[in-house]
Amino acid sequence: MNLKGIFLIVYFLISFGLFFNLDASFGVFSSFFLNAVLLSLIVIYHLYFEKDNSPFISSFIVFNFLFFLVAPIVQISSFAGIEDPKYVNFFPYDESLVIKSNAFIFIFNLLIIVFYIQFKRKKIQKIIAPTFINSVNLPAYILGILFLCFVVFLLSFDFLLKDLATPSWLEFKASVAKLLIYKKVLFMVPFAGIILSFHYLKKKNKITNNTIIIFLSLILFMVFLFWFKNPFTEKRNALGPIYLSLVFLFYPKIFSNNTKTLSVLFFIMIILFPISSMLTHTDATFSQILNNPNVLLAETKYSGIVKTFNTLHYDAFANLNATIGYVYENGLSYGFQLLSALLFFVPRSIWVSKPLSTGQLIGEDLIDNYGFNFSNLSNPLVSEAYINFGYLGIFFFAVIFSYVLVKMLHWLKSENELKKIMSFYLAIHLLFLLRGDFTNGFSYYIGTLFGVLLIPKIVKVIVDEFLKLKGVVKN
Repeated sequence: MNLKGIFLIVYFLISFGLFFNLDASFGVFSSFFLNAVLLSLIVIYHLYFEKDNSPFISSFIVFNFLFFLVAPIVQISSFAGIEDPKYVNFFPYDESLVIKSNAFIFIFNLLIIVFYIQFKRKKIQKIIAPTFINSVNLPAYILGILFLCFVVFLLSFDFLLKDLATPSWLEFKASVAKLLIYKKVLFMVPFAGIILSFHYLKKKNKITNNTIIIFLSLILFMVFLFWFKNPFTEKRNALGPIYLSLVFLFYPKIFSNNTKTLSVLFFIMIILFPISSMLTHTDATFSQILNNPNVLLAETKYSGIVKTFNTLHYDAFANLNATIGYVYENGLSYGFQLLSALLFFVPRSIWVSKPLSTGQLIGEDLIDNYGFNFSNLSNPLVSEAYINFGYLGIFFFAVIFSYVLVKMLHWLKSENELKKIMSFYLAIHLLFLLRGDFTNGFSYYIGTLFGVLLIPKIVKVIVDEFLKLKGVVKN
């Protein structure tokens, strides 16, 4: 049996198990079932009919399956027999809101896939255009980027030491602007250096002084990247896109078609992460597990799964419910919330009335009205669409989102290696962007684009001017 067949068997077995154990009313059951049917049709299209290799749809499928089917179904099933059930965000379970949330998800996903297919009707061709990464001066550009990495390392040394000394459960104290500039822009410069160095070495068939220098530069870029981006200073939703993109760069065969990409992401997000979470949250000690492995098996049965999915890591559906409730009480924002994302670079000290991110807005509402104690929450993209413009927001967000995905397919086929990798990076980042909130997901990706695409171009201009002064003719 091939990988495609194995994936479908696993996918439908998990789906069957979910609905077999779903203890809910007919309306709630039906609303989830309709979304599952639509998502299954998207899976069939993606695996059997989509000719382009599209990691974006793979991420889209995995996100919806995990956050809008697996997590909420497990959560709601655990409510059976509880008099006043509440989600992990303390928002009360309400069947009518569940059905409405699922209706929004169904419409949003249907619009996305319909417009995605429509926009793709214009054939996507491999873009071949002049680009500085094919310049004879590329080694000089790479060395310029390496020099910049040394400068960033020196400037940020105290910043990173404080970050490393801060426990993971405690928020690192620094201004939003400083965090964004360092972590999402400057700390991503080595990532661009790795891409350019590998691109240069891949084009060369023999060992020269330049190839040796660039190979050593590649190693230094890897060291810098791990120093700047490691599990002690970054969350896994930030590390995942970086290191999976490096896998795509060095060994693209792993993600060479939709079946492989979907299978890898499905295994990581829906099997590996939940299992690892169950293991790290088990009540059994290591010695107890070592002496009697059955203790672990008992811990990780259905109750273990419930514990895993009843955490804030899987609160997207609950926060969609809470957002619909918030809009019912307070009305739509008519685009005001969207400004928080689009104008993320404007400091709050200058714009005093700058809106909170939607995740924080809903979090504070939950604190004020439901006794919750945490405001840094996720807020899925469909929820952002609804709180801004209601039903029209769901339509327009879906259309724009579909259009962006198709444009990124053009980048994925580009000869510009930086654009190609950043396109794949976005595909993995979608798991975070779709979960939300949009302000963080959008600003983090734009910051990364600056670090990987814009800064190398600035370095190129500086190096070219330097070479002119030295009388070296550039390509």
